[in-house]
Amino acid sequence: MTIREFKMPDVGEGLTEAEILKWYVQPGDTVTDGQVVCEVETAKAAVELPIPFDGVVHALLFEEGVTVDVGQVIISVETGAAGGAEAQAEAPVAAAAPAAAPAAEEPAPEGRQPVLVGYGVSQASTKRRPRKAPAAAVAAQNGTAAPAAVAPAVVPAQPAPAAAAPAAPQNGTALPAGERPLAKPPVRKLAKDLGIDLAAVVPTGEGGVVTREDVHAAAAAAITPQQAAPAAAPAPVSVPAAAPAPAETASAAGARETRIPVKGVRKVTAQAMVGSAFTAPHVTEFITLDVTRTMKLVQELKEDPDLAGLRINPLLLIAKAVLIAVRRNPEVNASWDEAAQEIVLKHYVNLGIAAATPRGLIVPNIKDAHAKSLAELSTALSDLVATARDGKTSPADMQNGTLTITNVGVFGVDTGTPILNPGESAILAVGAIKLQPWVHKGKVKPRQVTTLALSFDHRLIDGELGSKFLADIAAVLEHPRRLVTWS
Repeated sequence: MTIREFKMPDVGEGLTEAEILKWYVQPGDTVTDGQVVCEVETAKAAVELPIPFDGVVHALLFEEGVTVDVGQVIISVETGAAGGAEAQAEAPVAAAAPAAAPAAEEPAPEGRQPVLVGYGVSQASTKRRPRKAPAAAVAAQNGTAAPAAVAPAVVPAQPAPAAAAPAAPQNGTALPAGERPLAKPPVRKLAKDLGIDLAAVVPTGEGGVVTREDVHAAAAAAITPQQAAPAAAPAPVSVPAAAPAPAETASAAGARETRIPVKGVRKVTAQAMVGSAFTAPHVTEFITLDVTRTMKLVQELKEDPDLAGLRINPLLLIAKAVLIAVRRNPEVNASWDEAAQEIVLKHYVNLGIAAATPRGLIVPNIKDAHAKSLAELSTALSDLVATARDGKTSPADMQNGTLTITNVGVFGVDTGTPILNPGESAILAVGAIKLQPWVHKGKVKPRQVTTLALSFDHRLIDGELGSKFLADIAAVLEHPRRLVTWS
């Protein structure tokens, strides 16, 4: 019996620690290569961690809610026969040679030699580990019966004799029945999320490896459970009841104060806002405008059969107005390089959308938003919001933003003076849209009115440029036909 340890990986661009949010397994549970065992939260996002080997959970070394340094062991797994097989794999190659050809008769290999028993450089050429064989086949080779409750054994890492090692499928060839497909953990997770059985996917990667493209191709072909054998469902896991939050416990006990540790997303947000506020000289400008025509257009688009199934709301048209204003004022879309003392003009727009989540404020962005149609922008916005609500936003989704929109109007707030997302040039706050008295065509009428507030980095954007940019956004929203004429 061999115990293998899984350490906390670096899951987010060099971050040094992560908090364990939830364990999906408990001691005694069987785990397989690529199975998600826990969810952790870094300073940027919540991330699910897949385990890279098979076995039975031996121990969980940290409880939920504990912050763990990168590199620390968080879970140990009994690998059973797999451990023995891997130990054999570390032995000298001569030990695996057939009895008919004694190792002593073979010529000494050239180059660097092992200096300790069981360690050293493999004499075989560098190859991918052979495919795992069924437990029954391994047991047959060892001359023993395979126990029903033991996890599948792993073939030694060194190349086995030709008669014993199963041949990897050629590229583009379906996997033989009974063999476990080769795929990296992220690809296995993708297949699980899409409901695709990896055994039914035709691999095109080198050495018969299933790639992400193979999984997407299988999903596009609409492989149904009747067309392919369903993957084995993981054993049910008993999850302990969540402990009450510190604030709830203190409130119940009648405490006068509650101290909440600052960590995770809240911690990095605080640090970023302080750095931004005291690094970039902020200027905020305001404009109040009549968006009645835009609200009518939103209703018309909702009824348009060409946009059926898409989420159409005022934020979608506001985002489009911002993109048009950027096209008319490209100098707005820039960043300040302090080290090089340069202004970096961006010829793309990664449009950030500030999202309030239970873990704090995050700002994921829509990559290359400037190149998207209205329908594509709607889909991207919907996906972004859904991912943020589920706490699944990845660090990559929050990097390299250029401009941000924050919609404070959903809370009934008229406007605000938002702080720049670090590294960006501007942020637009959208206030509540309310029915107010407004002078329209010489008469006071009830109209849909809102207030926009634009904060910008005064090192990059002077007053004239910032004013033109904000005025262009307002002009599009007041007369939405400019969505076409200015595009």
